[in-house]
Amino acid sequence: MSTSEFDLIIIGGGPGGYVAAIRAAQLGLRGVVVERDRLGGICLNWGCIPSKALLQNASVVETIQHASDFGVQIQSFSIDFSAAIMRSRTVVTKLLKGVEFLMKKNKIEVIKGDATLTERDRVEVQPGGRALTAKNIIIATGARGRSISGLTIDGRQVISSREALELAEVPDPIVIVGASAVGMEFATIYRSYGAEVTVIEMLPHLLPKEDEEVSFEFEKAMKKADIKFRVNTKVVQATRLGDKIQLEVSTNGRMETIHAQRVLMAVGVQPNVENLGLETLGVELERGAVKVDDYCRTNIPGIYAIGDVTMKLPLAHVASAQGVVAVETIAGKEPRALNYNNIPRCTYTRPQVASLGLTEAQARETGREICVGKFPFRANGKALGINEYEGFVKLIVDKKRGEILGAHLIGPEVTELTGELSLAKSAELTPMQLAHAVHAHPTLTEVIAEAALASLGQVIHA
Repeated sequence: MSTSEFDLIIIGGGPGGYVAAIRAAQLGLRGVVVERDRLGGICLNWGCIPSKALLQNASVVETIQHASDFGVQIQSFSIDFSAAIMRSRTVVTKLLKGVEFLMKKNKIEVIKGDATLTERDRVEVQPGGRALTAKNIIIATGARGRSISGLTIDGRQVISSREALELAEVPDPIVIVGASAVGMEFATIYRSYGAEVTVIEMLPHLLPKEDEEVSFEFEKAMKKADIKFRVNTKVVQATRLGDKIQLEVSTNGRMETIHAQRVLMAVGVQPNVENLGLETLGVELERGAVKVDDYCRTNIPGIYAIGDVTMKLPLAHVASAQGVVAVETIAGKEPRALNYNNIPRCTYTRPQVASLGLTEAQARETGREICVGKFPFRANGKALGINEYEGFVKLIVDKKRGEILGAHLIGPEVTELTGELSLAKSAELTPMQLAHAVHAHPTLTEVIAEAALASLGQVIHA
């Protein structure tokens, strides 16, 4: 068995793993990536990227359906969901080739196979049994869709987002279990293509982790889009009836039967920690995820973990940021630890939803005196001009210190507005400083400035 020595072994080539490998190469470290499937991980191949391509297709369909709002009369048109799937795969292929090019450009070796930690500084790759050694190892194995009791993902009738992104036909009717960002994005896609969609959520609201006021506004939009949903509802029983599936659900004790062609599970993810040899080495887990400190170090010196396998905040951009922190720590660069409160969380539905930091309820629970600044898109010229004006921007501010504690947005393209707010929180800017930055007119970003002024009682256009 041949043994190869490296400065760094990265297990997993997703948005955390491949970014870590590139940063390591920039710092002069000789790294290797072991990936059992495709570079880019779930995000590039079966998650963030193809789903956003499909959402754009859905947006085009909706625009055509409402063309008369813009003085355009379309007598008839046809939609081809299989073509939308093919376009999403084309987008994926282009980006995948880009990542593969970056690996070659940075002289990073990529080994295809399953990696197991056999010693603290040794990894074995199967098939082939190649052995790799390094002083430092990064675990970046990601996570997979989670099932619930009685509804195990089988890839056919009960599917995860991965299988959903391969379906050439719209499943109709479809039940989506879980009103997460993933669940609601697929609800948007399928409803745009004419499917009957029902969302089941056990908690009191859709997008239950968002600020309650945002969830209320979002639920109004979903009703308007004719997306059915049940909150405070759990699946009691699932029965497969030929090519259909029957769900018995309970809403506050009231039973209901719902039939579907397929059920999409969107109740969260579980970390991929199995068969890595973590137990043998004594790597500490916490609620099934690899436990790490602020610099992505595990309890075993030289072993790091990044991305969804840590469940710190299971988002692709978090994994990439953690990868940089881990590698710079290994290289002795003393990076700044991530503040997860400053990292945006985005949902690419219509309307879009974005947030960072504390919700209003969470801020009040801290006991601090807060003020809330809110401004509607309905009073924004750009939003009216593009005919998407439902929603608002809401800022939660510490009244005494002027600190922006949280930002919550629902409306047109609000995911694109998060950079300014993330920078503001990271730089500890006050609402006055945010408002004093002159925002171009007419733009959607003006709503951020107005919300900042509203928190100070100085709003101009409302």
